[in-house]
Amino acid sequence: MRLRALLDTDALGLRLLGGEDELDRTVRGVMTTDLRDPSRYLSGGELVLTGLAWRRDAADSEPFVRILVQSGVAALAAGEAELGNVPDDLVVACARHRLPLFAVHESVAFATITEHVVRQVSGERAGDLAAVVDRHRRMMASGAAGGGPDVVLDLLGSDLDLRAWVLSPAGRLIAGSKVAGPALPADVCAKLAAEHLAAVRTGRRGPHRVMLGSTTYSLFPVRSSGGRSPQRSRDVRETVLSDWLLAVEADAGDWPEERLDLLQGVTQLISVERDRRDAARTVRRRLAQEVLELVQGGPPPAEIAARLRVAAPVLLPGLGAAPHWQLVVARVEWQDGGELEGGPVAQSLLEEILVDPLSTGPEPSDRIAVAHTGEEAIALVPLPAVSSEHDGSEAGILADLLLESVRDPLSAGLDDDGRLTLGVSASVHSAEGLRGALEEARHARRVAAARPGRVCAAGHQELASHVLLLPFVPDDVRRAFTARLLDPLRDYDRRHRAELIPTLEAFLDCDGSWTRCANRLHLHVNTLRYRVGRIEQLTSRDLSRLEDKLDFFLALRMS
Repeated sequence: MRLRALLDTDALGLRLLGGEDELDRTVRGVMTTDLRDPSRYLSGGELVLTGLAWRRDAADSEPFVRILVQSGVAALAAGEAELGNVPDDLVVACARHRLPLFAVHESVAFATITEHVVRQVSGERAGDLAAVVDRHRRMMASGAAGGGPDVVLDLLGSDLDLRAWVLSPAGRLIAGSKVAGPALPADVCAKLAAEHLAAVRTGRRGPHRVMLGSTTYSLFPVRSSGGRSPQRSRDVRETVLSDWLLAVEADAGDWPEERLDLLQGVTQLISVERDRRDAARTVRRRLAQEVLELVQGGPPPAEIAARLRVAAPVLLPGLGAAPHWQLVVARVEWQDGGELEGGPVAQSLLEEILVDPLSTGPEPSDRIAVAHTGEEAIALVPLPAVSSEHDGSEAGILADLLLESVRDPLSAGLDDDGRLTLGVSASVHSAEGLRGALEEARHARRVAAARPGRVCAAGHQELASHVLLLPFVPDDVRRAFTARLLDPLRDYDRRHRAELIPTLEAFLDCDGSWTRCANRLHLHVNTLRYRVGRIEQLTSRDLSRLEDKLDFFLALRMS
């Protein structure tokens, strides 16, 4: 479609501010952004819609327009809702670079313009896309009646016979077509997310085709542009760990260009919903930031408690009693360092991982609030208040379950040059406990960081165990300690195949019970007594003494 056609559409209410001689330009797509540098999301020919949130002063307009022109966009449309009239400096910059500029009246939603452009552009190339786009406004509607991305996926299923699902980078099922049958199993979601992240990291263009069993899936990235920091790096590592994906049960390898364009248009519609959800988290992020700044600043507990009373209704609307709180700390680290900030990436990941930490219903419960400081992201998770007979120490999120749900997909996204480590605190019921919970979560994350693997997590339960101490023992001390106790046994086993090390492990695991240990190893008790005696002889230790048992236990754990 031509830019001139936009002015002829009364329903859009666009007002031309400059570029009358360029109105015959062709529009090939539409993008909504408030990034100061959106170039990585532009391929040329787009109508760019912006609410001007990127503009802090007049000096920002020139570089923004220059980036758009270098990216080959067709025109810029600026909303008047934020600043009133479009600033003169933006008008001048667009005129200097011959970029057509439209003003969007505050009564006109960007979704209306997006719907019109996508319908017109795609309708010229694929008639079947019209069925999807004609009802796109339902997806954009707020509340349960709108249906979100599920509506578009339903249309793909009913009109085009395509089963499709939207997944997060952590493998969480965000939306699925009701006509697609049962929801994708969690393990399939995790595998698809892992395959997608690994493919994106290689630089290959989508869609990415994956076969699981006898089923072929085509994976399309859902690029998100709104709600992101204008200073953010363009590094692919950030993109791959924050963008959703559209999984279609079909082999797109033989599709014509028209059908591929159709699915690309659908991902654009879904990305608008992603941006809307991302923007809705702004209040929660701000609340988390304020609470955590108070916690770390050391004010009186009453001041923190007052802030929590404000946060609770936002995060848990309708909850009568004051909730308990749990903190989760995350850190993303890259081997090569560089300019990519780990904090914002960790924040995005935590929001996806924890979006539904406790809900058992079909709809996600986006209750958490996540802030980031430097390289660290911290989630403030409200939990329903427990009874007075229970202190809540076992309630809420468990580190091992959290790790199990995200390890495989995120390991693929981090590839060989990044790590994600998570620490989970116990739940606390008062402002006084938040500072301790934050330190507890940070300690737990450091325990996780001492472990091997791309994605590691540790919980508060481990802080009351020897597990907390072992990772921080220097390597040379660990080696010397284990060598002194276990090397004589290993050497003996190597020469005589006596299995003293397995016998020692079983004996300690059975709490020194001769009968239980003999039964486990299928040995006569006298044979077991002989082996234990040989262990004591080789090491000059006495396995009837608690201290010696403890030394052997720790040596085996550190070996």
